[in-house]
Amino acid sequence: MSQGDAVLKFNNVSFGFGHNNPILDEVDFVVRRGSKMTLMGQNGAGKSTIFGLITKNNIPDEGVINIPPQVTIAVSKQVVPRDQLDLSVRDFFQNCFKEKVYDIDPRIDKILEVVHLHAPHDRLIKTFSGGQQARLLLASALIQDPDILLLDEPTNNLDKEGIAHLTEFLVEYQKTCLVISHDAEFLNAFTQGVLYLDVRTRKVEQYRGDYFDVIKDIAARVEKENRKNAQLEKKIEEKKNQANVFAKKGGGMRMVAKRMRRLAEELEGDVVDVRRDDKVIRSFTIPAQKDVVTKVLEIKTMKVIKDHEPVIKKVDITLKRTEHLQLLGPNGIGKSTLLEALTQTDKSKSEDKEEEVSHIISPDVRVGYYRQDFSTLNFEDTPREALLSVMEKQNEQDMRTVAAGFLIGADVINTKIGNLSEGQKGLVAFARLVLMCPGLLVLDEPTNHINFRHLPVIAAALSEYKGAMIIVSHVPEFISQIRIDQRIDLQKVLKSRKK
Repeated sequence: MSQGDAVLKFNNVSFGFGHNNPILDEVDFVVRRGSKMTLMGQNGAGKSTIFGLITKNNIPDEGVINIPPQVTIAVSKQVVPRDQLDLSVRDFFQNCFKEKVYDIDPRIDKILEVVHLHAPHDRLIKTFSGGQQARLLLASALIQDPDILLLDEPTNNLDKEGIAHLTEFLVEYQKTCLVISHDAEFLNAFTQGVLYLDVRTRKVEQYRGDYFDVIKDIAARVEKENRKNAQLEKKIEEKKNQANVFAKKGGGMRMVAKRMRRLAEELEGDVVDVRRDDKVIRSFTIPAQKDVVTKVLEIKTMKVIKDHEPVIKKVDITLKRTEHLQLLGPNGIGKSTLLEALTQTDKSKSEDKEEEVSHIISPDVRVGYYRQDFSTLNFEDTPREALLSVMEKQNEQDMRTVAAGFLIGADVINTKIGNLSEGQKGLVAFARLVLMCPGLLVLDEPTNHINFRHLPVIAAALSEYKGAMIIVSHVPEFISQIRIDQRIDLQKVLKSRKK
């Protein structure tokens, strides 16, 4: 197969999860060999489902997906499957192949070098940070050396260095690559076209050009559609008014009135249903818990990771009830571990010398914890159950109003959370924080999986939050929009003389 031949083709492909949840409707698109494409669309539109169809984990209801028989495919998923968290690094990579690979250790070392990660092969996957797991997921796809590389949100949890390295790799990459991502700058660095999944029509539109060119094209199309609709609405109103005038005159004018109404109906049929898949969540406020004491949190010791080994450091960190603290440091240094330790108990055993994090959260402070893996959500619950459960006074109407603001409508509110897209899970998690009214917000990579159009709205809400907050994020543009009162860099903590 030569460069530029079709390596993947969807012909009239339709797919849905039952009759009540259609995803694709007679979709057509072509991916050429050696091309690098972005798959775009609203959270929950079905982007990951398309990846599932390509890998044959999903089977089309109708239509044909043409992939030449010799073509190999590998996918880097958004998150490590829960049933693989207890695997060793060696078993995790062995799991990528249908047959046992006897010389896998050198291959693992080589591919870990590509993603800038060094790890013992017997180390368990669950002991890695979110950013390190993101690198492992990428490496698990690359080690297969596929003809088609599918990357599902590959920059989630990656620090600046990791994103730069991945970008450089993809710029040089010679094979076919299809990427789902909400990181606009990352996508624009290497993609040559966009497959746009419209959640309304359930079609895939194909565009050529870099990411920003396509965004401009789509914006221009929406503006054109809006202008056309405005003109049509004016004509429709004129015809209806004329019909009313002629109808009142009676006699032969009634036929003219009837014709005018028919013309109005025809014009209404020409009104374009403007793209709605780029809905942005409504502006929101996270109410802070009332009557919280001044000093919300004290941290006396913390665990920092150096060369995969824990180092206990003495610190003196105090967070007051209105202060916002950003936690800094590269992947694997222990940011998520610290956040998890802070939320596990209200008070540590400071007299215990083995205690890894010595801290005190003031009594009765409600902690709202946004975990990057959404494990604070019960995947067997529906969004309705998850949201009602955190309300002090359960009110169905109030809950649904908040949910609707996060695009959690009647179509998904009674769906199991485990069946939602990662982006939709993130929006459920934010809706919970609004209904919880926490005194302390703990946020671990809150931009992961979220459509980038929602991020300014989320940043504004976090900046205006009146309670105490600790946040970890590797997205500078996002953090720059949030009020931050303190910054703690774990690399500096590691280098400090305190022990």
